Amino acid sequence: MYVVTAKQMRELDHIVIEKIGVPSASLMENAGKALAEEVVKLCREEQNGRIERGTPRDPLQEDENNNRRAFEEWRGVRGTIRAEETLRIKDRSQEHWFILIGKGNNGGDGLVCARHLQEAGIKVTIVYAVPPSALEQDAALQRDAATAYRIPAVVYSEKEPLSFHGITGIVDALLGTGSNGAPRKAYAALIREANESGLPIVSADIPSGLNADTGELYEPHIRAEMTVCFGLLKRGLTQYPGAEAAGRVKVRSIGIPPKLAADQGISVQVLTEEVLEGTLGMDLALRRSGEGHKGTYGHVLLTAGTLAMSGAGLLSARASLRSGCGLATWALPYELMPHVIGKVPELMLADAVSGNDGLWTEESAERVIQLAEGKDVLAIGPGLGRFEGDTGWLRRIVEACDVPIVLDADALNMVAAGGEDFFLGMNRTAPLILTPHPGEMARLMGISTKDVQRDRITHAAAYAEKTGVILVLKGSRTVIAAPSGSTYINLTGHPGMGTGGAGDVLTGIIAGLLAQGWSAEQAAAYGVYLHGLSGERAAYKRHHPGGIIAGDIIDAL
Repeated sequence: MYVVTAKQMRELDHIVIEKIGVPSASLMENAGKALAEEVVKLCREEQNGRIERGTPRDPLQEDENNNRRAFEEWRGVRGTIRAEETLRIKDRSQEHWFILIGKGNNGGDGLVCARHLQEAGIKVTIVYAVPPSALEQDAALQRDAATAYRIPAVVYSEKEPLSFHGITGIVDALLGTGSNGAPRKAYAALIREANESGLPIVSADIPSGLNADTGELYEPHIRAEMTVCFGLLKRGLTQYPGAEAAGRVKVRSIGIPPKLAADQGISVQVLTEEVLEGTLGMDLALRRSGEGHKGTYGHVLLTAGTLAMSGAGLLSARASLRSGCGLATWALPYELMPHVIGKVPELMLADAVSGNDGLWTEESAERVIQLAEGKDVLAIGPGLGRFEGDTGWLRRIVEACDVPIVLDADALNMVAAGGEDFFLGMNRTAPLILTPHPGEMARLMGISTKDVQRDRITHAAAYAEKTGVILVLKGSRTVIAAPSGSTYINLTGHPGMGTGGAGDVLTGIIAGLLAQGWSAEQAAAYGVYLHGLSGERAAYKRHHPGGIIAGDIIDAL
């Protein structure tokens, strides 16, 4: 599923209208009808919920249902919904919806929705944020159609707050992707009243007050229960905090050819199984040859850990083995070895530094380089700590070891300390994968964490293109960016994964996949997807997400 900016969406609309010849009014009709279909589906859900609540309570079944619902909610957007819906519900007389209309095309979509809902027998009232005469072009045509259909309408006045008595839901068609900045005047007042009503809100394309490109929220903004996104998914709906304000996101086709985005060079996609198998060419069955052996599936060397942070190395090592590599060796301080021997029986240990109280030294670089000979992948960073000369230590290793390398945790801080030219001049042919969390990304780029989070997709893509690395910007809705410009947004995962060691597990998974021969782009993308999916499985097994620990993610792989 492709993900677009507001500008890219306008360009695609222009091509469809001007070059392919689809009338703009047809696109608006399709969008409004899709919006109405999703409103009807929500009404069905609400009515079914009312019926269920009248039945005798089974506590065990209710707990299981709640757990399953929570699990599904955290899975996020899962694909384009294309099926036509019959606009009929059990009891239409219970429903009365306000349709909030702005003056742009978003308002036109809402007016189409109002017409289709009325045809379905649902009572609707149009609430114009501005005088209807302010609407232009296609939106004006829909205004006239709504008038001809005798749909009740009012013009909102800040002096007379709306009465929500008898209203069962709200459609937000106030501000679309063309708006920017905080809503003002009547728009702001309407948004506040809609939120304060406590009624379910369905937003058209994006919630009003959300930046369509970044997910930044302005004040005030709509807090939607559902957002019906038209044509292609907008970037701002995939990133927090916008993703939370959008609620459930349904992407509906409105007549834009599916291949047009690829033809126009759109490079950002949601990471789905279809993308993994199609775009990235992966066999997700991870089939193995009948004559394969441990040497067939690669050898990971993990450089990690200190006495104070031994668990990070253990987690990464376990994860690399569980993700399928044939062999794994952990290079660690000698003083740490007695404490971890036998903790992971399948793991080999190699002392890389000694005589420094279990800490690393700059001189240990040559030992790491020696241990890396014959290995297929090198992962550096989990629990490593900082030490004098560490930036030079890392640069020496990265330059000398021309195998795929995954850098995480303190290895990233060493890169940041080396400045923006850290990777320049290195005679490497093998790929580098960096896996920063937002704070580490901020240090790598020399900006604030807040700035990173304000536009995660753009920053990740720019850093990957500039440095030539595969960049995995961790967090909710992790972004994977390649130097080619290909960028992926991962939707798997669960809030319970916000626990110490989860990032170390991801490092091990990616390293293990690299060892098996997957490309850096494949390993990073699938590693992130699998990491999130395992977190979901772990959460599903426990009725409280706060109980998840990093080891649970490995066990769920």
